[in-house]
Amino acid sequence: MTENITDARLRIAVVIGSVRTPRMADPLAAWLERELTTIDWLDLDLIDLAAVALPMHELQPGGAAASPIGGILANADGFVFLVPEYNHSFPAPVKNAIDWHFTEWAYKPVAFVGYGASGGIRAVEQLRAVFPELRATTVRESVLLPMPWENLDADGRFVPPPGSAQALHLMMGELRTWARALRPIRVPDLAGRR
Repeated sequence: MTENITDARLRIAVVIGSVRTPRMADPLAAWLERELTTIDWLDLDLIDLAAVALPMHELQPGGAAASPIGGILANADGFVFLVPEYNHSFPAPVKNAIDWHFTEWAYKPVAFVGYGASGGIRAVEQLRAVFPELRATTVRESVLLPMPWENLDADGRFVPPPGSAQALHLMMGELRTWARALRPIRVPDLAGRR
């Protein structure tokens, strides 16, 4: 019996890209988790790069052999990166996490929730140039959150500005479309690594 691809649940991994303390990523990740757990077609994994040991000096060509998050990434049907913009780019731990892995990204869609003074647009656009090299597809829609620190309530909880939740769900719909389309072709890649 073959699986009906339109009814299948998808496993989506959210990668939290900031390792700073304190960090704006915490209330934003909590908001993302609240929103994404309401979506009935996905199973959610959260990967917090601040809690993952991926030393830069152990990186190997083609991805590292043993990664504490490799299994989660390999099992994912798609990814959402919660990424800040630091100095007109994305943080080094994000690139390090990408480079630690190789086949885990192949033939899967990647979406972005950017934040910062300008909404993280430069970080997102630079990441769009990185993922195709790993045979990943970036989705067109993204969520940009300019100056999110101005949208915290008295308890430090992120209160999204109007349109943010709608943009997130639109992006997730596109991620779902790509994840379903790419799932059947995730077979041994052209380099024979998987």
